[in-house]
Amino acid sequence: MSAIQKRAYSHYTKDAVVLLGKLIRLARKDRRMTEHDLADRAGIARGTLQKIEKGNLKCEIGIFFEVATLVGIKLFDSDNSALSMHIDRIDDKIALLPKSIRKNQSTLYDDF
Repeated sequence: MSAIQKRAYSHYTKDAVVLLGKLIRLARKDRRMTEHDLADRAGIARGTLQKIEKGNLKCEIGIFFEVATLVGIKLFDSDNSALSMHIDRIDDKIALLPKSIRKNQSTLYDDF
């Protein structure tokens, strides 16, 4: 029987998710939205929203981003068109890189 491994996250990651959750909660309350209202708009259960606001690392990143967007939190310092342009620039850079990355093979010593 194998033991279930718990995923280890860095302190930075944990703190960043907790911060985002608290920012979402603050923005929701500033907009005078109930948990039920925001959960309905996001298409998620109220319990899931509560987990997000507590910074639960098990919640999907897409749901975190959607809820943040619904309460007006800018995750990046850009608007939609700027994000699209940035994505296109990154795609261009990725296209210039190798399709796959391989480990460096050990050096073959054929000097005999």
